[in-house]
Amino acid sequence: MSQERRQAPTGVKGPKNIQQHLQEGEVVLFSAPGFWDNGEVNYSTACELVLTNQRIIGYYTKSFPREHLFLDSLPLADLTQVSLRQKNYEPLFRELLVSDGARKIYMRTSRRHIERLYALLSETTGKGEATTQDAATEDNSTPHQSPSYARQKVRTSFESSSLGITVLFVGGLLLEIIGVMLWRTQGAAIGIPLCIAGLVAVTTALLVRRQRTLS
Repeated sequence: MSQERRQAPTGVKGPKNIQQHLQEGEVVLFSAPGFWDNGEVNYSTACELVLTNQRIIGYYTKSFPREHLFLDSLPLADLTQVSLRQKNYEPLFRELLVSDGARKIYMRTSRRHIERLYALLSETTGKGEATTQDAATEDNSTPHQSPSYARQKVRTSFESSSLGITVLFVGGLLLEIIGVMLWRTQGAAIGIPLCIAGLVAVTTALLVRRQRTLS
């Protein structure tokens, strides 16, 4: 594996040790911190969003307290859909959906980074922006047989938004903690209902999150 192949374009180094996982002729074009959701778990993975001239990659590595590598990717040549999604109830982040027809990957990062990533994807694959879509719900993405680029304004209820799910999940955990504390100090009659309410909130948040992932 040549040293020349491992060098990224001017000013783009990429995350730590990413060069060890690049393919022949692959170079890093873009890298930014964000969240990667491949639909395999009930949460998004905090990682580096990396664009190369061959793939879009979710990546992180750590050595403490034990070595761990996360690397998931989609080849650019297989992409059929790229959608820049602006959701209500998510003022700090923008979401980019990429799909190869079989898998859907959702990436979230700041507006500045997501706009840059979207533009570079368009340039790298030689595609122009096609349409502006106004989706009635979050799950209204329309699959395309050929690669397409679009911007979507996604209207969804607060309860099914990422922020709403996070609030419900964290609130449920807090209710459980408070319930346990009151159970031990004030008795079961006060603590148990709070524990049950917290468990219901956490379970609901996980189920809504799972439903979004599968849809």
